[in-house]
Amino acid sequence: MQTLLKFRYFLVFILLVACGGKSGQTSGNSSVTTEQTENGADKTDNSKVIMFFGDSLTAGYGLDTEEAFPAVIQQIVDSLNLNYTVVNAGLSGETTASGRNRLDWVLNQKTDVFILELGANDGLRGIPLNETRLNLQAIVNSVKEKNPDTVIIVAGMQIPPNMGQDYTTEFRKIFPELAEKNETYLIPFLLDNVAGIPELNQEDGIHPTIEGQKIVANNVWEVLEPVLTNKTLNTLQ
Repeated sequence: MQTLLKFRYFLVFILLVACGGKSGQTSGNSSVTTEQTENGADKTDNSKVIMFFGDSLTAGYGLDTEEAFPAVIQQIVDSLNLNYTVVNAGLSGETTASGRNRLDWVLNQKTDVFILELGANDGLRGIPLNETRLNLQAIVNSVKEKNPDTVIIVAGMQIPPNMGQDYTTEFRKIFPELAEKNETYLIPFLLDNVAGIPELNQEDGIHPTIEGQKIVANNVWEVLEPVLTNKTLNTLQ
């Protein structure tokens, strides 16, 4: 029997537009594969909401939902008796452009903490960096406009140097610069201590295994825990 405590897996009934298109060429690396997700849990309590908005890294591609790092975060939250419910709004194949397009619908769910985990697919496909920046900024703007009190956390991302060193370096800078500009919290690198370690990744070399997901959850928790417990966090940009 699957037990997820209060974990909610967000309703998604959207067909993604085929990736590639006008947004840029696909690189030689596998990108985060497109798949539809669906679930059906409506919120029935008065707990606050932590929204994970991302791609297949958030969705837990290749694993059961309860093995993805947002579910691990829910387990930690419940173990500490914190009044928060995690919503996994990850969708495999998501780029910053497609995420921006579905955001208004996602924000119909009241959100207290919004964790933005997008950009990996942009980088793997060589999408122009300015386009990625603009889309991420638009997402942050929309969240703030919907509810100025929502706490935003940006998940930093890095990519292999397949697109060249200049592209790779500038891509990495997008996330701390976005966090600093908007005075949001920052997870320096979501996949820290996981990326590039074969035993912590599935066969595609991109998506974490169950053990890798636990490490990713720890990376998130280092930033999220002070937010939920009202502690001072030095990484506030």
